[in-house]
Amino acid sequence: MDDPTSVFDAAFWITAGAILCLLVLSGFFSGSETALTAASRGKLRSQADKGSRGAERALEITDDNERLIGSVLLGNNLVNILATSLATALLTQAFGENGVALATLVMTLLVLIFAEVLPKTYAITNAETAAALVSRPISIVVTVFAPVVGAVRLLVRGILRVFGVKIDPDSHIMAVREEIAGALQLGHSEGVVEKEDRDRILGALDLGDRMVEEIMLHRSNIEMINADDDPQTILEQCLKSSHTRLPVYANDPENITGVIHAKDLLRAMYKTIGGPEGDAKALKKFDISGVAIPPYFVPETTTLDDQMRQFLRMRSHFALVVDEYGTLQGLITLEDILEEIVGEITDEFDPDADHQVKRTEDGHYFVDGAMTLRDLNRATEWNLPDDEANTVAGLVIHEAQMIPTVGQVFSFHGFRFEVTQRDGNRITALRIKELE
Repeated sequence: MDDPTSVFDAAFWITAGAILCLLVLSGFFSGSETALTAASRGKLRSQADKGSRGAERALEITDDNERLIGSVLLGNNLVNILATSLATALLTQAFGENGVALATLVMTLLVLIFAEVLPKTYAITNAETAAALVSRPISIVVTVFAPVVGAVRLLVRGILRVFGVKIDPDSHIMAVREEIAGALQLGHSEGVVEKEDRDRILGALDLGDRMVEEIMLHRSNIEMINADDDPQTILEQCLKSSHTRLPVYANDPENITGVIHAKDLLRAMYKTIGGPEGDAKALKKFDISGVAIPPYFVPETTTLDDQMRQFLRMRSHFALVVDEYGTLQGLITLEDILEEIVGEITDEFDPDADHQVKRTEDGHYFVDGAMTLRDLNRATEWNLPDDEANTVAGLVIHEAQMIPTVGQVFSFHGFRFEVTQRDGNRITALRIKELE
């Protein structure tokens, strides 16, 4: 073995210092990669809007993740390989053949602790802050290594293409809406996001994917005014109704001629009789068609998002839904759409609207057959599929492939469904229990 004084000379310490610097660089590259890939683009955008130049640079860098990761990995591998080579040469000079094994052990520990775990742990717990801090030097590294990374990218894609693998640079990017939905579900499961907050935001995000036909009031449940009825009957119907807007039909309920607003009707009738001192007999000549406004028809395939925009633009809250043949299918209001976001909206005229689901002590749920599956899932935290049916009754009929009779029991999707009430061919009430 060489004399210790000749081994631990100035060259030894210079090399050791170079290895230390390379380990610092390795830690910088590792931490930068973690910070820039883990940082939320939404949070970075918020910081950039507040004037953070580092956050803005981080956003620019992460626009092309493939180039970013390629540059960082290139720099990280360069410094790691160089540090390991220098350590091997240094320890071989000091300890002979045993230096190779010793260099492997020492460098593995140093790289693992100080160049990987430590910087990545900090970066992942302070992702946005770290991303903003390293954005300037990393942008320089990306620019310097751009030619090499570009050549490597072409080579890798060529090799993958030989094996039939096609690379789409944007395929790994999750849609913003899906990212928000996933974050909300995760936050709710961890107790950070309240159920009501999650449901409101998810309800708003889903408006673009849901159709008017999914939430409309079916035509069998629409309350209408017959234009041929005498004024007294029409007035009594409006006063007893819990709705302020009612469709008006002539001869056939399919022939909708207008929509009457209770306030307009009462105002017109009040004017017809001549005010407080007038004669009520004048109502005999009252014509409701002069008060009704033209009906507003919409296709049943209109998305809820589009329909809400139409309501806001037209300053209207009420629309009649028709199919492709122009046949009346139901009606929809602005309130129906808003309820998909904020949940059931009730007032003094809807005392039973909030009791579509009743839970018993033995774990059974009594459910209105017309209740939508989405509302049921929201109320119970279930995940019944709504791809083939919109309502609970529709799901049972779809799965049973028949119209069940009262007392029939079915089990599917992990639940037990018992038909408890039926009106004609409609299932009006069910008892549901989740199977263990």
